[in-house]
Amino acid sequence: MEMYWLALFVILPVIGFLYASVGHGGASSYLMVLALSGFAPEEIRPTALMMNILVSLLAFLAFSKVSAFPHRLFWSLILFSVPAAYLGGTVLVNEDLYRRILGVLLLFPVFRMMGWFPGKGAYQISMHWWLPPLLGLTIGFASGLIGIGGGIILSPIVLLAGWADIKQTAAVSALFIFFNSIAGLSGALMYNATIQPQLFYLIPFAVAGGALGAWYGSHRFNFDVVKKILVVVLVVASVKLIIL
Repeated sequence: MEMYWLALFVILPVIGFLYASVGHGGASSYLMVLALSGFAPEEIRPTALMMNILVSLLAFLAFSKVSAFPHRLFWSLILFSVPAAYLGGTVLVNEDLYRRILGVLLLFPVFRMMGWFPGKGAYQISMHWWLPPLLGLTIGFASGLIGIGGGIILSPIVLLAGWADIKQTAAVSALFIFFNSIAGLSGALMYNATIQPQLFYLIPFAVAGGALGAWYGSHRFNFDVVKKILVVVLVVASVKLIIL
C-alpha cells in the first residue's frame, strides 16, 4: 500500500471529526486532501460529496437532539437552495478567481467572532420573509459550483444575524449541507463527474471520524469551545481557498 493511502486513512477521520463537531460535513477539506493525493477533479468531487452527505447527517442527528431545531429558518433557507445547488453542480467554470474571493469573504465572520468587529448584537438582522430564501439560493448555487455543502458560508451568517444560537446553527447547517450535497452530487453526476470505486474505501474512515465528532461536539463541548473550533475551521477553509 502506498504511503498516501495510509495518510488518507489517518487524515480523513480527523477532518470528519473536526467538521462534524461544529455541524459541518468537511467537503472543502476532503477535496483539498484528495486533490493533493493526485486524484482527478472529476473523481474527487462526487467522493467528497458522498462523505459530506453521511457526515453532515450524523452531525444533524446529534445536534438536533440537544437544541430546539428552528424549523422555520431551515425550510426558508432550503426552499431554493436545493434546486440551485443542483444547477450549480451541472456547471463547469474556472473557479480560481471565485474561490479566492470566497476565501477572503470567509475571513470577515472570523474577525467578527474573534471580537475584532463591533460588539455583540451590532449586526442583528431581522429575518424578513424573503431574506433566508435569497440567502439559500445564493449559497446553494455557489456550493454546487465549488462542490461543497455550503455550511462554511451559512453558519457565520446565521450566527452574526442573530437568527439562531451556535448549536441550533450547527443543526441547521448540517441538514442544509446534507440536502445541498445530495443535489450537488446529482448535478455533478449529470456532467462529467465519475465515481472512482477505489475511493469508496475511504468513505467509512471519514464517516467514523464524523460520528465521533458529532457526538463530542453536541454533548461535551461548551459553546465557547464550539465557537473556537468554528473559527479554526473557517480560517483553514479561507486560507485553502485563497492559496490553492
